[in-house]
Amino acid sequence: MSLRSVLRAQTADCHAQVDKLFGTFDLSRKEQYKTFLRAHARIIPAAENALEEAGVVRLLPDWPERRRAQLLFADIGELGDRLPELFPPPAFHGEAALWGAVYVLEGSKLGGALLAKSVPDRLPSRYLTPQGERGAIRIFMDRLDASGVDDPAAAVSAARALFDLFLKAGELELEAVP
Repeated sequence: MSLRSVLRAQTADCHAQVDKLFGTFDLSRKEQYKTFLRAHARIIPAAENALEEAGVVRLLPDWPERRRAQLLFADIGELGDRLPELFPPPAFHGEAALWGAVYVLEGSKLGGALLAKSVPDRLPSRYLTPQGERGAIRIFMDRLDASGVDDPAAAVSAARALFDLFLKAGELELEAVP
């Protein structure tokens, strides 16, 4: 079974929870969209930095083009909103953990592309519609499948931990909404 298949199967419950929670945000309403972006801003920069510090560029030479924190910051700034307090950066130890975490971040781009359709044209959506190399997700999936990771449990653990951070961030931001 490929690492992608293992990750998909063993994180499906987490993925469903995150989709359900973030599906409650009405992205057509500016205030809810800002809340949605703040939730992501609690995690994305810390996760990207942690991946970079752990050497993700060895696995994905195009990593700098895959980062989205700056797009997220730009959207939040354009909306006149504040950046939230970041969650502590996750720790990613070993190649398997890097693959698991990037699996979540790259998958969120696919979800973002679907969610971007709900964002009115008058609101910025660079974060949800990043411009990158055509076929970048396929390139990632091919590399993931060819990774030869011998510890899929570590990949699953890292992916589940990142999904959990998304859940916590979403819940925290929703609690602050009047």
